[in-house]
Amino acid sequence: MVTVINAQDLILGRMASIVAKRALEGETIAIVNVEKAVVTGTWKRVTTNYNQKRQRGSVEGGPFFQRRPDHIAKRTVRGMLPYKRQVGRDALKKVKAYVGVPVEFRESQMETLEEAHVSRLSAPRYVTLGSISSFLGGTF
Repeated sequence: MVTVINAQDLILGRMASIVAKRALEGETIAIVNVEKAVVTGTWKRVTTNYNQKRQRGSVEGGPFFQRRPDHIAKRTVRGMLPYKRQVGRDALKKVKAYVGVPVEFRESQMETLEEAHVSRLSAPRYVTLGSISSFLGGTF
């Protein structure tokens, strides 16, 4: 049984920590509409931070930072897991991220995480993951 989480209007970091915890407990999770997840902060600060991550390292040796929103979201979940140990690698394999809603999940019940919803912000300054990805040059 796969748990389908709709990432629309969810704060990326909070969603990632909840997903990571549930994946460590053995739950299989599919995150849909990941391009509509949000990162808090002003446009300038958020894009500067992501651009610095992307430009870090060398072309030949990395580290390589992904540009697609589904890859960025999965990398964020990976940061919440002990991925260098076997338990973290197994948990990361149970997490899938998708741009939009795939055909196999259209009819399934989607869950939203209220504790990670953007309406809980006091100052509504945020940038969607899709716009960050477009800024970095990602196509999706």
